[in-house]
Order: sequence, then C-alpha cells, then structure tokens
Amino acid sequence: MIIRIKIVTLTLVLPFLSLFTFAQRLKKADKITEANLETHIHFLADDKLEGRRTGTSGEQAAGDYISIGFARYGLQPKGDNNGWKQSFEIDEGKRVSEETAFSIDDKSLIINKEYFPLAFSALGSAEGTPAIALQEKGDPWFLDLKELLETNKGNPHFDLDQAIRDKAKELYKKGATALILFNTSKIADNLSFDPKDRSEPAVLPLFYITRAGRSKYLKDESASLDIKLKVSFTEKKRTGHNIIGYLDNGAPTTVVIGAHYDHLGYGEDSNGLYRGPERQIFNGADDNASGVAAIIELARLLKTSSLKGNNYLFIAFSGEELGLYGSKYFVEHPTIDLSRVNYMINLDMIGRLRDSTHALTVGGYGTSPTWAEVMGNVQDKKFFRLNYDSSGVGPSDHTSFYRKDIPVLFFFTGLHEDYHKPSDKSDKINYMGELQVLKYVYEVVEGLNKKSRLVFTKSREVQISGARFTVTLGIMPDYTFNGSGVRADGVSDGRPAQKAGLKAGDVIVQLGDYPVPDLEKYMEALSKFKKGDSTTVKYRRGNGLQQAPIQF
Repeated sequence: MIIRIKIVTLTLVLPFLSLFTFAQRLKKADKITEANLETHIHFLADDKLEGRRTGTSGEQAAGDYISIGFARYGLQPKGDNNGWKQSFEIDEGKRVSEETAFSIDDKSLIINKEYFPLAFSALGSAEGTPAIALQEKGDPWFLDLKELLETNKGNPHFDLDQAIRDKAKELYKKGATALILFNTSKIADNLSFDPKDRSEPAVLPLFYITRAGRSKYLKDESASLDIKLKVSFTEKKRTGHNIIGYLDNGAPTTVVIGAHYDHLGYGEDSNGLYRGPERQIFNGADDNASGVAAIIELARLLKTSSLKGNNYLFIAFSGEELGLYGSKYFVEHPTIDLSRVNYMINLDMIGRLRDSTHALTVGGYGTSPTWAEVMGNVQDKKFFRLNYDSSGVGPSDHTSFYRKDIPVLFFFTGLHEDYHKPSDKSDKINYMGELQVLKYVYEVVEGLNKKSRLVFTKSREVQISGARFTVTLGIMPDYTFNGSGVRADGVSDGRPAQKAGLKAGDVIVQLGDYPVPDLEKYMEALSKFKKGDSTTVKYRRGNGLQQAPIQF
C-alpha cells in the first residue's frame, strides 16, 4: 500500500523505476523464501532425525526446530502450560510383561524363540503334570492344531483365531486350566503375538510352542511333563507432541494452518512400502517436511503482513501417520476456543509439483461456498492446473477439523514413486514448485482476510477403499480408538450404516457372522460381502449392545 502511494505522487518517468524496483524486491523475497524452504526441509529430512517417528528423539529434535522457528518469527507458544508442545499418548496395544513365564520340567522356555502367549489369551497362571496324549481335569491341556488346519484347508471362511477361542471354551468346560498349542501339520498356521489385538480375551491362558520348542520339549507324547506357566500383559504406550504457535491479531476469529511433521522412522509401525532386507530410514522429505517448511514460512510472512482480519494458529501435528492422532487430540483438547475457528488449511506433501502437469490438488472445496469465489479470483494458471476435490475428509489432518464442522482446505501435489519409501529425500523436492504453492496459499489467505466468517457445508465423504472388498458400510473409523471393535468417527448420509441407524460414536463389534474386534478384522469382514447382500450389524452404543439389519 505504501508503494502504491509513492507511485501516484511521483513524476511520469519514475513510476516505471519504482515498479521495476518493486518487482526486484519481490524476486529477492521469493529467493529468501525458497532458500528457507530448502533449509527447513534439509534439516527435517536429515538422517540424524531418523525419520521423525512419533515419540522418538527424532520427533523431539524436529519439534524443537519448529518451535525455534515459530519463536524466531514472533509467535506465541500455545501448547500445554504455555509451552510450544501439546502432548498426547498413543496406545500401541499390548506387550508381554516380564512376569510371563513358561517352564517344562523346571526348564524355562525362551520367549519368542520357543514359545509365546497369544494376544487374546486370558491372564493368569496354571500348573500341572499333563501328558500330551492325556487330558485330565485340573491340568493344562495340549492341542495339536493339525486337525483344525487340515479339516478346514481350502475353506475361505475359516478363522483360526476364532476356532482356537471356540476350542478353549469347549475344553474349559471339560476342566482344562490352560491350553498349550502346537502344530505338526505342514500347513502354516501363521500365528504370532499381535500387540494390536483388541479382542475380548479367551477363557483360558493360551500358549503356543514353536517348532524349535516342540522338537526340544515335546518328543514323547506319553511322558508326563511338569508344566508351570503364567501370562501377563502390560500396556505399550508412547507420547507424541503437537507443536503450536499463535499469531494474535486481536481478531474475533482464528485461522488454523497445519501440517504433520511425523514420519515413519525405520518403518517400525509397518506402514511403509519398502520391502527390502536392509533397515533404512524413511526421511519423509515430501511427506511431510515439505508441508512443515511451508507453515514455518507462512508464519514469517503473515507476522509482517497487513492481513489482520484473523488470528493465526500454526500447528505441526504428530501422529498423523498412525491415524491422525495429533490433530484428533487437538480438536478434542483445543488450546484456543474452537468455536472461533474460521477455517483450517492443511498442507501435506506439497513438494513434488510435476513439471509435466503442474497439477495441484485442493481438497475440501465443498466445505464452504466461499472457497469457489475466493480461489477463482486468485488462481494463477501460469503455475497450476488445479484439481478440486469437494470432500472434507481424507487421509490427513484436515479431516479432524471437518468433523468439528470447520471449513477446510487440503493442498497436495500428488503421490509419487517415493511415497512411504526411504527414497523420499530432500534432493527430490521441487523447491521452486513448492514456493509457488506457498505463494498461492498465501494469496488464498489474503483473499479471505476481509471476508465475513465462512459458512460450513457438509461435503461428500470418501470411504475406506481397498482391493479386498467391494462394499462399504459408510463410516469414517476412529483410528485412535483403542477398545475392542471399530468406532465410527462419522457416518455418511445415505450409506448403509446411516440407513441402519448407526451414529457417530457407535462401536461396531460384528458384521453378520464375523466378529470385528479391530479395523483389520472389519476390512476382512467387508470382503465377505458384495453389493446387494443383506446381513446384520451389531454395535455398542453407550453401555448397550444393539443389532440392526443392513444392506450393502
């Protein structure tokens, strides 16, 4: 504004010089921003941070870097206890406690090598002197899985876990105090300890003896064995941290600008796409050091701008790769008044703008009628071909805000061959392209500066999809839910779940004949149905269990 006033008051010759100088300043400013983006991404995607896995020292180093940047650019800390960080717990399921033990004839078996408890085992102790071939009341009993596996060979509906549960109930009634499983069949049982198993425990302690343990301890089926066993689990948790900075302009409304800064570490959570034999770091340059670099620079630019129509809350989320943990925690435990949030912008993977297509995807376009008006005015076709997606939900942190009836925008330059692989490195980022994305986002914010508060509208909702099933229930699962079942974080209008009367907060525990203790079993259950099939859905609402007919 100051420059325009000066231009008007100068002579007819000088305006051209002033405009030239202004253009030169813009170019210099862009160079500074681009250099800063590169610096941020190189730091965040460096091997020293070991992939920024949530709850690790790498996540902490990244969080410290972001908070230093926020402080440098004049933001106020808005995390817990007036600090930059907002802490939240991630429940990783169960782990076998040190109290768990298994001995045969006073010789302790080696856990994970010679035996392991099943994750749905009952807790408790048992002892006795059983023989493999002799089952007596009051003793632990042995069970060879061979007959179960061979009888059900080729049965697509066979569920070994459920078969073991059913067998445990049967043998419990006959007097067994524990069940010791082994497998002499050539058919692999694929049993292992699953720390994320959330199902209800079986009626008996369940131990599995591996091939190594069987060859060492179970050679004589007629011999009596002195058995002592105990199974105990503890909860496995880790702590993640959102980094939150606030730019207070004294405005009645606040804009949230966010990006997740966590990534996959060494792939410990099995969410990477690398299958090689070597342990490698998933650096996550595009996913999502690129988005974090952009919000740091937007904080710098907005701090010195004249865009005072809103306050700005900058959030670097953690736990996104595990299921939107950080953003979901924030909207449930906001550090500002969530009712005063005007809209939310999410930047996730904005560093790989392709020279061939120049395509920038903008999600959330249907969450407010204002988006069409403002974005049409600021579109610069020289740099982008915009792909609009109306849905306010998707596999990133804007979903958590959409669920709170807040208009959202999601910026994304597309998937690529390095997605969720160790090859997503900083030297593959299109820094000039990211600069243009950042400038475009800034112009969108600028276009909204003097607008009245945005109106929220519900959009179409993307459902879980996968090659294993062709039907959908029409729910958005709560990935942070750590109980037994699948909790509906949202229910889509017009879909089977909504027609059956399900609501957000209901916990689905069974589809037809198939129990669904967790999301994996839920997807397996969906794979059993095709479009047009009818079945029933069982779900918990509050303390009650309900059932409803459903048609896909």
